[in-house]
Amino acid sequence: MADTPRPLVAGNWKMNGLRGSAAELTKIMSGAPEVAARADLMVCPPTTLLATFASLVQGTPVTVGAQDCHAEPSGAFTGDLSAEMLADSGAVAVIVGHSERRQYHRETDVEVNAKARAAWRAGLTAIVCVGETKDERESEKTLDVVHQQTQTSLPDGANAKNLVVAYEPVWAIGTGLTPTPADVAAVHGFIRRHLETRYGAAGNDIRILYGGSVKPSNAVELLHVPNVDGALVGGASLKADDFLGIARAYLA
Repeated sequence: MADTPRPLVAGNWKMNGLRGSAAELTKIMSGAPEVAARADLMVCPPTTLLATFASLVQGTPVTVGAQDCHAEPSGAFTGDLSAEMLADSGAVAVIVGHSERRQYHRETDVEVNAKARAAWRAGLTAIVCVGETKDERESEKTLDVVHQQTQTSLPDGANAKNLVVAYEPVWAIGTGLTPTPADVAAVHGFIRRHLETRYGAAGNDIRILYGGSVKPSNAVELLHVPNVDGALVGGASLKADDFLGIARAYLA
């Protein structure tokens, strides 16, 4: 049996955070050594804070990621940022295909695939998000949706260094609803089988994060589900105590 991938707890700050928010990052860095032996920690702030945060975390167990990128390396794309720019600012990873990007910006699986390849081009790890909506779940289309997204959004040639997959049950984000451990196990197991089939042995080592309203109160239960290799944390990552509380699930 393959070894379990080293867990990753990544905080997606979304459109939150000003310069004063560096105080929360400092608290996260202070608590990071406690969990660093068991899990990796990453903070994905808004781009305005990326370079500052990347400078602050140097020499600590915390890394910094970005929240989105353009597929092209440069050009006339006002307001967009290339993966190369993010890497130049100190990012080591970038989230692509987040449910909010898919919903509000109508990003397709093909576009997400292009962004993931752009991340690789710049030397970044692509954190590719997949997951079903409430209507899709109620229509019992969860696995069909996740299969389509993983099949088309994930580029060929993936491995544990260049790809992380994050499963987001969209209906659970910010709603207070949480899938049961059995629900999570079913989808994560399905994704794992897809990764193994598509990428062979490398698929065993690619981390699959759970990203649906993870909190300190449910982290132990959710993060110890088979094939859950960490969490993509939303609102709870904005407070150091909550974010570290989730990460400490690996000390339990």
